[in-house]
Amino acid sequence: MASSAGLSLRGQALVVRGGSRFLATSVADSDDASLFIYDCSTAETKPQENKGEDGQPAEKGSDRILASTFSDSGSYFALTDDSKRLILFRTKPWQCLSVRTVVRRCTALTFTASEEKVLVADKSGDVYSFSVLEPEGCGKLELGHLSMLLDVAVSPDDRYVLTADRDEKIRVSWSAAPHNIESFCLGHTEFVSRIFVVPDQPELLLSTSGDGTLRLWEYRSGRELHCCRVSGLQEPEIPQDEKRFAASRITYCCQDSCIALLCDSIPVVYIFQLDISKQQLVYKQQLAFQHRVWDVAFEESQSLWVLQDCREAPLVLWQPVQGRWQSVSENDMLRKVSGHLQENWDMLEGSAGVGDSFSSLYKTTFDNMTTYLKKKEERLQQQLKKRQRRKSPQPGPNGHTKKLKAGEASVGC
Repeated sequence: MASSAGLSLRGQALVVRGGSRFLATSVADSDDASLFIYDCSTAETKPQENKGEDGQPAEKGSDRILASTFSDSGSYFALTDDSKRLILFRTKPWQCLSVRTVVRRCTALTFTASEEKVLVADKSGDVYSFSVLEPEGCGKLELGHLSMLLDVAVSPDDRYVLTADRDEKIRVSWSAAPHNIESFCLGHTEFVSRIFVVPDQPELLLSTSGDGTLRLWEYRSGRELHCCRVSGLQEPEIPQDEKRFAASRITYCCQDSCIALLCDSIPVVYIFQLDISKQQLVYKQQLAFQHRVWDVAFEESQSLWVLQDCREAPLVLWQPVQGRWQSVSENDMLRKVSGHLQENWDMLEGSAGVGDSFSSLYKTTFDNMTTYLKKKEERLQQQLKKRQRRKSPQPGPNGHTKKLKAGEASVGC
């Protein structure tokens, strides 16, 4: 299975991950060319050996990074890997604080707004919390779903935990008592791939799904405010049942309320604007690429960084110019960071995108009614032939039809 390539940006810190490694650098306008590289295969703590259902040791992980995130201030960075580990870092300066084990492989993680905890969602549908202030502390089970969790988020005031699962649901739970559910955001018809609480509009939530839609919610009430079908924006328009529009990343810039949406396996980034007064999503532009796009992230200055599968130009920088987004060809910071990636290209080579696992999450439908009706018709025809044979007089030994004697009745159904 291919490793996942990803891009994270918070403040002046930029992280690119691939395979079991990530590299971190600064995008500040300074001469500081410091580079921090970490390899999960060198992490000290290995999870205890688990037993499978047959009593044999469970399959060991590959150390590849599954998910990563910054805290809101950018002071902390956390990741989970395929060996069931949660690794916590301090970013100023970069330092590994702890390596802890998790129960199951994780799908998403986020810091609370207070940066006191890391919430980790896993494939079994559970969310565990791990202390940041006590880096060696064990995890605590907070809540659970009956299906796989694909994303987790928290409200800016830490009052609510929002979780998205494979069964089309977005659940809003109380942080202090997660068994209390504030609301459900229902409307998606496929798995919910990503959720994002709008930072400067803390009552609003963005969500994307395998149904090819981007939706805006007032999440406390569970009310849908607007729905945009992304597949309808493609030129020419792709049929609605085409399973190509599960979004693998939602990123947001508070300046001008700009949203960038990256869909699975499509070399296009969709730009939207959040119209706060009308509470609607306004489609603005498509950014097309020649190479596969792995991930996207906004910088605070409204620049959009794009990580793509191209060794000659692994990063592309886009900026708004007179209302239209244009790529920037000459930029010292872009050249510096791209140079770091080119020197460490082996960690990205052969990588998959952040959402490539979505293909297995779509509903599978079987048209077994046609086969059933065909077999039923064959069975009825066979029964009819048997009845006709029983009603017909049997021929005698010389080929003549045997006459029934008086008092005998023909046998029939």
